[in-house]
Parts: sequence; C-alpha cells; structure tokens
Amino acid sequence: MKRIFFFLMLLFPFLGKTQEQQYFPDSTAGIAQRLEDWQDLKFGLLMHWGAYSQWGIVESWSICPEDLSWATGGRKSGVANDYFSYVRAYEGLKTTFKPVRFNPQLWAEAAKYAGMKYMVFTTKHHDGFCMFDTKETNYKVTDAECAFSKNPKSNITKEIFDAFRKENFWIGAYFSKPDWHSDYYWWKKFPPADRNANYSIAKYPEQWKKFVDYTHRQVNELMTDYGKIDILWLDGGWVRKTTDEEVKKYLADISEGSRWARNPQSQDVDIPGLAAEARKKQPGLIVVDRAVPGMYQNYLTPEQHIPENGLSYPWETCMTMANSWSYVPNDVYKPTDELIEKLVDVVSKGGNFLLNIGPSPQGTFDDSAYNRLKGIGDWMKINSEAIYNSRKYTSFSDGDTIRYTQSKDGKTLYVFLFNKPGSRVDLTKTGYQKNMKATLLGSKTRLKLEKNTQGLSITIPGNGTDQLKNVWVIKLSRE
Repeated sequence: MKRIFFFLMLLFPFLGKTQEQQYFPDSTAGIAQRLEDWQDLKFGLLMHWGAYSQWGIVESWSICPEDLSWATGGRKSGVANDYFSYVRAYEGLKTTFKPVRFNPQLWAEAAKYAGMKYMVFTTKHHDGFCMFDTKETNYKVTDAECAFSKNPKSNITKEIFDAFRKENFWIGAYFSKPDWHSDYYWWKKFPPADRNANYSIAKYPEQWKKFVDYTHRQVNELMTDYGKIDILWLDGGWVRKTTDEEVKKYLADISEGSRWARNPQSQDVDIPGLAAEARKKQPGLIVVDRAVPGMYQNYLTPEQHIPENGLSYPWETCMTMANSWSYVPNDVYKPTDELIEKLVDVVSKGGNFLLNIGPSPQGTFDDSAYNRLKGIGDWMKINSEAIYNSRKYTSFSDGDTIRYTQSKDGKTLYVFLFNKPGSRVDLTKTGYQKNMKATLLGSKTRLKLEKNTQGLSITIPGNGTDQLKNVWVIKLSRE
C-alpha cells in the first residue's frame, strides 16, 4: 500500500497531507541563494488559462481517457457523445478563442497592490495548447486558425511576462511535460489509454526521442525569447525517469482493474540536460520539477492544502482563489479574511503562498478576484513587514488562532491574531524581556508588556484595534 500511495502522490500531488520528504539540494552554483531570495517574496500569483476557458471546464483533463469523475464530469454536455468526437471538438476551441478584453497590465497592477511579488503562468498545459508563439506546433494561440492570432497581443505569454516584469515581479513559466496533442506523446498510431505516453517507449525509442527533443526545443524558446525568467515550473510528475524495478514493483502492487494507470513506464525527458540548457540562457533559474524527488525539484509545491507543521526545506502552497484552477462561470471565491489567514498560516510555517486565478475567455479577472486582491492589499499596506523577508519562529503557533513569524536576524517577532484581540493577549511561546517593546501594526499606540507564569501578557489600551480588521499583528522588538 505504501508503494501504491507513493505513485498516487506522483500522479495526484494534491492528495493527502504533505509530510516531510527527503530533500535533494541543487548543487548548481547560485541556486541556494536564489531560493533564499525567493523565500523572501512569500506571495505569488498563479494563472491557469487556455482555450478551454470558453467552455468553463476543468483545464485539459476532460480529454484524458481515464474514469475520473472530477474530470469527465466536467466535460461540456451536448458537444459529443463519444470520446474521439469530444476531443476533436475540444481541440477546435483554438479556432474560437478570442479574448478581446485581454489586458495583462490590469492583472499585474492588481496583483502588485495585493502585495504579490512573483507570478507563474501556464504557457502550456497537458492538452498541449501553447499560449506562446512556439515554432514546434500549430496548436497555439498565434496560429492563423486561432481567432485571436491577428491581435497585436496574440503572443499571450510574452504580453503577460512583460506586464508583470514591468511591475518588478519575478517571472515563472508553468510548462507541462506531458503533451496530449503531440503525436510524439499520444501517437496517433495507437488510441490513448490514460495520461501516459500511449506507446511502448522501449519498443519505439525513436518516437520518444522526438518527444524529448520537442520538449527541450519548446523550453528553449521560452528561455530565449521571453525576457528574464526566474522560475521554470514543470508539471506532470508522472513524466519522469524510473527504473525497471520501480515499474515492475508498481505493476505488481497496483490494484487489479485500475483504470488510471494502464501504461506505467519510465518517461525520461532528461531533466538534468533540460535544466542545464535553460540555465545557459537564464542563469540562476529555479527549476521546480513537481512531485519528482531529486535535485531539480528546487522547492516542493503542496497543492490545495497547507502542511500541518510546515516543511524543513523550501516549499510553496499553490491554491485556488475560487474553487477551480481554470475559469468557471459563477465560481465561488474564498472570502478575503480566509485568504489572509491562509497567507499568514503558510508564511508562519516557513512557506510561500501561490494563489491561483483563472481568467475568463474574454481575458478578464472576475470582479470577485479584483475585490479579493484589493482587500488583501489593504491589509498588506499595514502588515507586510511581518510577511516579507520573514522566517519561521521556533514555534509557528500559539493555539489555533495565533501565528508567529520573525525577522531573519531574529531580533523582531511578529504575532498574528486571527480573532480581534480584547484588552489583553496572553502568549505562551515567547517570554518577557525587559528591553522589549510592543506595538500594534497600523497603530501608534505602544502596548504594555507583563511577565506572567506561562510567558507574556500584552495589554491593548482603549479602542486600539477598532480601525483595523482581518488579522491583527503585534510587533515585538528589542529597544
């Protein structure tokens, strides 16, 4: 069962709670410092966007021939009854994709106001539709058959990267290793059976070599023609190098009749070579080979959840602002207070928070997304010093509603209160020091400190918190 769970986690990295794993530091010169700098940023924006947004369905997965209720249940009804007709209709979305209201500068400005410092955009998801002007396929937004191709902003990835770079963001390129449109991955000689390559790589190595070269050339395009890139965020963890023994053991252990992994095999796309090539063009590039243990998973990316106690190595929770990664009409967005609390929870545990928004087929963010970004930004204007450049305190929490961060030099401690504080706050994870002073961020009033039997008591006079909201932050520093 442990072996089965291991492979499940490779295929579905969002399942279960992330536990401590062995971490393999990248020995490439300068990467350790780049990760340290990335950990200072704390808050980023992820965007899932493609032609599939026109149907308001889950990104890519509805064309995967696996019996996954969360994917097949999201197939567009009334389009086609059989699988192959459905795929043709899905791929035909390229011809009608026309986001005429696309203005990435508005996204960048809103994200900057929210306090985000880096971004990751889906240049290509598993369906293979490229949101950049690749020379490797005509299944792309700039192809003449795409309704948006004549628009001066048709090279969407470039427009987005340029807009966010203008606002001093770190730039991250999401790139899917599997490509379900490419004949080199889902070879039309055979029907696809699951998410994996649909042919025997051992039997047809020349076909796989074409796919490896195709993948490297596309990544090289992104590293060459799109300005400074800081992060290469590789998805599709099942495309990885595995030994024959791992595959044999997996086949022996997997439950009989499983329909989600009929063709497990080593799918080595030479990540070491790909990373080396990319870093020649982009020195200091952080590479995130998601869910693949090894030195090219520079940081881990627990999906849709926050590790209970944090992790001891660089990590980032990626989470949707609404319910879906991609655009869904009338999707329900998490309240601003909840998003702020999640940001604080992640940062207090030593992680970064990558928050996803799915743009609409017209190229816009939902008004609810803009509202949430503004609300987070209003809070960050007052409290951002407790977020940026901070590190995990010796104990990240003091009960369910109190979190801590500390400055990197350890001289300043920040106390986050999820509930509006009364006149007195008792802390058990920090002690009283005579030269310590306390202030409430956003207020000029100095707070009174007292030693108690369990630690420290802080007295907040009068209505000191009334003008503040969401999460309240007390700053403890030495005079």
